[in-house]
Amino acid sequence: MKKIYMIGSIIVVLGIIAGISFFIIRDMTSKIPDNISLVTMHNEKYEFSKSEKKLKLVEFMYTHCPDICPTTTQRMNLLKNDLVAEGVFGKNVEFISVSIDPYRDTPERMAKYMKTFDIEDDGNWTLLTGDQENMKQDQKEIRELAETFQFQYRDPGDGFYVHSTFVFLLDENNKFIKKFPMGEDFDKDDVFKKIMKEI
Repeated sequence: MKKIYMIGSIIVVLGIIAGISFFIIRDMTSKIPDNISLVTMHNEKYEFSKSEKKLKLVEFMYTHCPDICPTTTQRMNLLKNDLVAEGVFGKNVEFISVSIDPYRDTPERMAKYMKTFDIEDDGNWTLLTGDQENMKQDQKEIRELAETFQFQYRDPGDGFYVHSTFVFLLDENNKFIKKFPMGEDFDKDDVFKKIMKEI
């Protein structure tokens, strides 16, 4: 009887290890597909395949979000100040905020959001949304981009999205390095240390 329990325990442990390994390997090999092309807050085309060779901190958000998204944006702005002080923001790292609500988040609205949070428009923090002329395709590409990193979101019907709560650090080739919590749990000092370690 003990032998059966022992074998059963080993099988369970091996199953857990295999499951954890799967998720670790999946995250480590995640890379933004080259076909993703969206528009910026200036209504200019942005292609990830042609983006600069810098570390990227990617935030998925929407401007009508009442809590987690604006809190994350505020803390990212504080993080930016720390990176500017080190002389690496813009040179080695840039920020990208991608709207999961492109119908409402027009380029004009994204530009307004940028001003609301006093984000300097220096070309190193890009806000992305869908092209109003190509909305169905861009919605698919935003979904594909989010799912690359297992970021899930849905509109329950009231316009307030239910979504995952992580931001993602990518390397110069748009490959996953690490994810960090959003909102009140976003620790700018922790993110800062990881970014400086990668530079």
